[in-house]
Amino acid sequence: MQRTESPLIALAILLAALAGFVDALAFTSLGGFFASFMSGNSTRLGVGLGSGSTRDAAMAASLVMSFVAGVILSTIIARARAHRHQPAVMATVTLLLALAAMVAMLMPGPIVLLLLAAAMGAENGVFHRDGEVTIGLTYMTGSLVKLGQKLAGALMGDTDRFGWLRYLALWLGFVSGVVIGAESQFRWGWNALWLAPLFAAVLTLLLASMTRPRPNLTPVR
Repeated sequence: MQRTESPLIALAILLAALAGFVDALAFTSLGGFFASFMSGNSTRLGVGLGSGSTRDAAMAASLVMSFVAGVILSTIIARARAHRHQPAVMATVTLLLALAAMVAMLMPGPIVLLLLAAAMGAENGVFHRDGEVTIGLTYMTGSLVKLGQKLAGALMGDTDRFGWLRYLALWLGFVSGVVIGAESQFRWGWNALWLAPLFAAVLTLLLASMTRPRPNLTPVR
């Protein structure tokens, strides 16, 4: 995240808010499972296996696999389009979210959650460099660890005294999205899910604009 330009950091915060929004809708609508928080689903998997609740265990395992499938898809796209892969990845996220919203109108249930998990897995491919995810957008544990490390460094006199602020902003973006998602689900139910692909489409257009190659204005001599 330290090597990411400021406009893209701002966009990362908006993407984290999108993940929080989707996670809140999934959690409040579909039995306490998560669309983006795979540590939580892994816990549900272990508890389900330990308590004999095979249905919960199967749902949690399916979500983890769906999330990983989304990561695989976005990684393939990022490698195929090494230059300007971000808009292509976000277009894929938008499509998956739109499919989830359509399915939710017809038969709300596990399929919706699987599509949301795939979308959240794919979203992590937006910030992808040299085969690695550079900013985790849908899980905040790593950001909180970095926040603590940067704060410790600032207290110990490191020159980068305010590096922790970007990680705090990322976490606050996610939490803000959760608040908006919970409120939207309370007011509009499944219809609130349509806000996710609409917002994702806007972010896709922003990424396309921000990553568009600039014309070479150097005069020819």
